[in-house]
Amino acid sequence: MNTDTQQQAAPPLKPKEKPHYVNNAQFSQAIVDYVTDSREKVASGNPKPIVTDYIARCFLKISEGLSHKANFVRYTYREEMVMDAVENCLKAIENYNLEVATRTGKPNAFAYFTQISWYAFLRRIAKEKKQQDIKMKFITETGLDQLISEEINNNPAAKQTQAFVDELRERIDYVKEQDNKITDYKKTTKPPRKKRTRQADSDLTEFMIDKK
Repeated sequence: MNTDTQQQAAPPLKPKEKPHYVNNAQFSQAIVDYVTDSREKVASGNPKPIVTDYIARCFLKISEGLSHKANFVRYTYREEMVMDAVENCLKAIENYNLEVATRTGKPNAFAYFTQISWYAFLRRIAKEKKQQDIKMKFITETGLDQLISEEINNNPAAKQTQAFVDELRERIDYVKEQDNKITDYKKTTKPPRKKRTRQADSDLTEFMIDKK
């Protein structure tokens, strides 16, 4: 009989114990208090107050938590996505609608700023993909492929450059292929949606548009 103490699996973390946990009730109230105070000061001719450290930390937690989702965690520029999201949240705080309540009758700032972060992530991904396409176009138009091929026989170090170019091309082709599959799948499976009017918590239009 083995007398050694068997190592047991650690119990799953409770929501409050997770590193990116944000208490929605406390966070929403902090947003409401800030926006109310900010609008009162602006109306009286005073400058807007600085966003509190608590709100700023919550923005970072929301963005970090979202970036660890399966949709985004594998991107090499995940940190840039997070910083973009925090910046957009700071800009969007003034747009938060204090008049509209959710079905529970309470504000839901967590959902609103999660949407802001999501749109920021999508814009960063689109921007990075565009840059990859530009790099690939540059490689093709400048004849870099041919130049590397000519150098390989004379310079072994050129093989590393060729490997990098091949890897870059494969990654771009893979991303394009996956995007096309997702687009085709949505076209064939997306059910028709009934039109309905629904008042949003706040206006997200500004953050849905990709500004060049």
